[in-house]
Amino acid sequence: MVKIRAVVLAAGRGTRLGGDTAKVLREANGKTLLSYVVDALSFVPREDIIIVAGYKKEDVFAAFPDCAFAVQEKQLGTGHAVLSAEDKLAGFDGVALVCCGDMPLLRRETYLELLETHSAGGNDCTILSGVAENPYGFGRIVRGEGGGFAAIVEEKDCTPEQRGITEINAGVYVFDAQKLLPALHSLSTANAQEEYYLTDAPAIIKSGGGRVGVYRKALGDEMLGVNTAEQLAQVERILRLLDAQHSFVL
Repeated sequence: MVKIRAVVLAAGRGTRLGGDTAKVLREANGKTLLSYVVDALSFVPREDIIIVAGYKKEDVFAAFPDCAFAVQEKQLGTGHAVLSAEDKLAGFDGVALVCCGDMPLLRRETYLELLETHSAGGNDCTILSGVAENPYGFGRIVRGEGGGFAAIVEEKDCTPEQRGITEINAGVYVFDAQKLLPALHSLSTANAQEEYYLTDAPAIIKSGGGRVGVYRKALGDEMLGVNTAEQLAQVERILRLLDAQHSFVL
């Protein structure tokens, strides 16, 4: 069985949420956002869950003492965040599952389906995608000839035509760890936000002859991340509803 290490991006402050708590330690329905993510990754041993922390990192470390940690000292983009965990991935001959610590609704089954798609396709990278009627704020999945993966384009870098694409990047990936690290070192900041985009890594891997696939799924609310107080309230309502449904079934 393939070995898995999960890299959870959890360095953000969450400025738009107000206050001074690290974003991933905000609570929804009685649990921190990051707790939901770590629980959904229960198929990965805790010591192989690498939490990339930054703002209030000591608080994040203290809340998850049985996980591994990496530190992103400066917020230089998602690619830089994953590169902060390089020492935990160097020499590792398995796959790296990269996900976000502020997406508490993503289910364990979805992570496992993504991993199965990656393995079955013999891929070096597999991207989780969904479809959004209003894709505002999301990177777009650009398809090439035959419908295969061509690129992920962040919204701020999209052409008018690309903004009309409704297949979006969910921000969750599986990489062959030893293909990921060279791609991260090849990232540049030649983009609208002058950041190191993780979203550029799949195209770099493909350009080097690697195999890149996309697992497209009807994700619905699973795609929701938390960046604002309104989104936190929305996620909390959904979690309460899910709890109520679970209790009714029991």
